[in-house]
Amino acid sequence: MANQQGSFIWYELMTPSPDDAKRFYDTVVGWNIEAQPAGDMDYRMIGRSDGRLAGGVMRLSDEMRGGGARPGWLGYIGVDDVDSTVSRIEGEGGKTLMPAHDLPGAGRFALVTDPQGSPFYVMRPEPPADQPDAVSDVFSVDQPQHVRWNELATSDPSAAIDFYSRHFGWRQDGDMDMGELGKYQFFYQGDTMIGAVMPKMPQMPASTWTFYIGVDDIDRAHEAVRSGGGQVLQEPIEIPGGEYSITAVDPQGAVFGLVGPRNA
Repeated sequence: MANQQGSFIWYELMTPSPDDAKRFYDTVVGWNIEAQPAGDMDYRMIGRSDGRLAGGVMRLSDEMRGGGARPGWLGYIGVDDVDSTVSRIEGEGGKTLMPAHDLPGAGRFALVTDPQGSPFYVMRPEPPADQPDAVSDVFSVDQPQHVRWNELATSDPSAAIDFYSRHFGWRQDGDMDMGELGKYQFFYQGDTMIGAVMPKMPQMPASTWTFYIGVDDIDRAHEAVRSGGGQVLQEPIEIPGGEYSITAVDPQGAVFGLVGPRNA
């Protein structure tokens, strides 16, 4: 694909119950997750109202859970060379959770962690044969049904900023003082603000990424999370620009965020 090196090009929900995830997220976000997997593996595409894709849903098998996998959202960062990226990450103290391999029709990818333990995928995608210049649009700064913000909570923000800047070309510019919680430091990819890095809170078990999904109305989505069996961790708060965000846990245990306007 023609996305710039270091772009978020895909998002994936790992869950023990794709059927329950469909009921929950379709209502909360407005998506249309596939009701049945298209192939042998239980992997379902997340459809948006505009007919394009927002990401995928993978079933967590008992074997995967026995190996330590847990419900959660993961991001894919596009790279020009998966193998050399993995090698450099390992050389700096990151770990490989899934070695680099090819998926026909999709591309080459690997699951790794940064040196502080936050997991993510690196991928060189294979564009459709009839669209060699196709660009992933799963991330958007302002559109509903896309991921709109990528937030890293880490045990060492300074080291994380250095790591992601060197490997993916991001830059840190600007911050927001959160008092005793530390600084909320903004990440840019090119001229686009894509997210932020912050200190990991003591109650968090490990460094991790949280992805904020755009919704049309934060209050509607907030109520849908509650009525759908999710747990709200952070009630709606106003963010710069006048919109609102929440953080929540879906009924299967995956943490996620929502961001959008208050229309009432």
